Formats: sequence, structure tokens, C-alpha cells
Amino acid sequence: MSADSAPERSAFATTLQIIPVVFFTFLCYLTIGIPLAVLPGYVHNDLGFSTVVAGGAISVQYLATLASRALAGRSADTLGPKRTVTLGLIGCGASGVLLLLATLVAHWPALSLALLVASRLLLGCGESLCGTGAILWGIGRVGTANNARVISWNGIATYGALAIGAPLGVEFAHYLGYWTLGVAVVGLAALGYWLARPIAPVPVVHGERLSYRSVFMRVFPHGMGLALGSAGFGSIATFITLFYAARQWPNAAFTLTVFGLMFIGARLLFANTIKRFGGFRVAIASFSCECAGLLLLWLAPVPHVALAGAALTGFGFALVFPALGVEAVGLVPAASRGAALSAYSVFLDLSLGITGPLAGYVANLFGYGSVFLFAAMAAAAAVVLSASLHRRSVRDAQAAASVAGAPAATGAE
Repeated sequence: MSADSAPERSAFATTLQIIPVVFFTFLCYLTIGIPLAVLPGYVHNDLGFSTVVAGGAISVQYLATLASRALAGRSADTLGPKRTVTLGLIGCGASGVLLLLATLVAHWPALSLALLVASRLLLGCGESLCGTGAILWGIGRVGTANNARVISWNGIATYGALAIGAPLGVEFAHYLGYWTLGVAVVGLAALGYWLARPIAPVPVVHGERLSYRSVFMRVFPHGMGLALGSAGFGSIATFITLFYAARQWPNAAFTLTVFGLMFIGARLLFANTIKRFGGFRVAIASFSCECAGLLLLWLAPVPHVALAGAALTGFGFALVFPALGVEAVGLVPAASRGAALSAYSVFLDLSLGITGPLAGYVANLFGYGSVFLFAAMAAAAAVVLSASLHRRSVRDAQAAASVAGAPAATGAE
């Protein structure tokens, strides 16, 4: 019996089936989170490069994830989710080796930066494979009726890892040295690979497969909403440490922790609202909340207000991916779910890849605070787009109901 036709199970039993596989997403994003708050300062202060280069060195990871999304989707649909996850973990481990080498040659800034960029490229590929594979693995275990639940728990694993990893990486670098970042990444990837071995794979879904281009065009509007909303996270992840440093405020990494904790709290408490109210309504509310948080961060006169803005941003951003993702995945046949997830996620990668250097340019012209105003404007645009998509979906549903009802009415006559 396939997971799609499995009988209803309790929410608790479903969660117990999901957690073991999204744990690999947690490990993957720990490898991302541990160096995240440290590397912008390392590139800018230790290696001596500009803020634009610092932002680009971080964002190149997201461009690599973007470039590998199609491969990740095909891998999950054809090789299976488990194999896709293990390949991703190998990529994360290899990135850790290059990160270690980059920190060991800091006295040669150009070489160190080159190794760091190569490390970020491999990490981006690993992220793509792990993230897509883990979601498909979870859906294969609990069925498509629980798509939103799987995506939500995968996001909890993602941002929970970032919330833990960012301050952990700061402590590693401060007390032990930058070299420990690479060692930690290698160790976490190896642990994930070892833990994945005994977990049973799920069957590869056979049937109609759309071309990647066709899938991409179907999810394009939803992806654009995701891209606009993701600018807030990209701005905070890349520039919050430099924003705090410019104001001589302490504990910048704690802002990422609060962002992640609020993200997790919203996912745990409000994930069911997607099924209850629909993805588009939840997206509209989420983008509005995120916009308010980013404006608060932009206007923050003291660290506590900035912390509140980051918390509100994390709370608002929490349900964006699953809300629009459920609507996007529902547009394709079952055998193309991996392609749909990867195509949809492309927009997250694209947004994060562009945000770093673009926000660096904005910061150079107007100051670090203006980065968050720029992101707030993007979130406001996402509200407008989501409202438009919601109206279109309502019209399409009414038209479909009208067409379906016409033959029945004729027959009654």
C-alpha cells in the first residue's frame, strides 16, 4: 500500500514518522548555521574585503543551491529521496573540508576567500539535495494528505538548526578558533550519513512526469511570492552582525536565535491554519507580519527593539514556504512532486543569492539599517501578489464548479 492510500493515522503517529527524516535537514542546516554568523565578519574584518564581497561570499551558497535544484528534483523523483539525502550529506562534508582549509590559510586572503567560496558552493549543492530529499522522504512515509505537516516540520528543522548553529559557531570561533567551524561541519555530515543508513527508503513514484520547464512555469507565481518574502531572512542572516557592529550593540548572533525560535513557535502552533484557511490566506497574513517586523528592525533605536523586530519577522516568515508550497505542489502530478518542490525552492535560493550583494550595495549607499527597509518593501509586494493569486484561485474554483455542475443540471431537466 502506498503512503498516499494509507489509512488516517493520529497526528502524533504521523509526526513520529516525519521527525526521523527531517532530522537530516536539521543536521544539514547545522552545517550551514554554524559558520553563518561568523563568516561575514571573517571575510570583512580578518581577510580585509568589502561588505559587498562579504555578502557575496555568503550568498554564493544560495546561488549554488539554485543551480542544483533541478538536479535535486530529478534525483528525488528517480533515484529516491533517501539516496538524494545521503548524496547531499556527502556534499556538506566536503564543504567542511574546504572551510577548514580556508581558515588555515587566512594569511593568504585571496586563497582563503577562494577556498571559502568553493566551500559555500559545495554546501549549497548539499543543501539542495538534503532539503528536497528529506521532504519527499517524509511525504513518502506519511502520504500527500500531510504535505503541509511535512513541509512545516522540515522548516522547523531548518530554522531550529540555524537558531542553534549561529551562536554555537560564534562560540567555537571565539574560544577555539575559526578552524573548528570546518571540523564541526565534517563531523555533522558524517553523523547524518551514518544515521541514514538503517532507515528504510520509500518507493519511487511512477507515472506521468512533466518536464522541468512545465513544472517551473506552473509554480512560477507562487515562487515569486516566496522570493519576495525571503528577502527579509536573507537580509537578517547576512547583515545582522554588521548592523549590530556598526551600532556597537552586543549579541548579534542572539538575534538569529530569536528569529529561529519564533519561526519554530509559529510552525508548531499555526501549521494547521494552512489546511483550515488555505495557503493564500495564510501567506497574506504572514507577509504582512513579516513586513511589520522588518520595519521595526529598520527603525530600531536600541537592541531590544531590533530583537523584537527580528522576532516578528521570524514569526511572519514561518508559514510562507509551506503556505505557498502546498498550493504549488498541488498543481503537478504525484510523479513530479520532487521537481515541483525543487522548482519552487529555486525562488528561495534566487532571493537569498541576490539579497546578499544587493543588500551590501544598499548598505554602502544608505547604511545597514536601510537593508531592512528594502526587505520590508519586498514583503509588502508579496502581500499584493498573494492577494492576487488568491483571487485568481477563487475565480478558477468557481469556474470549475460551474462547468462541473452544468451537465448535472441538464440531466435533471
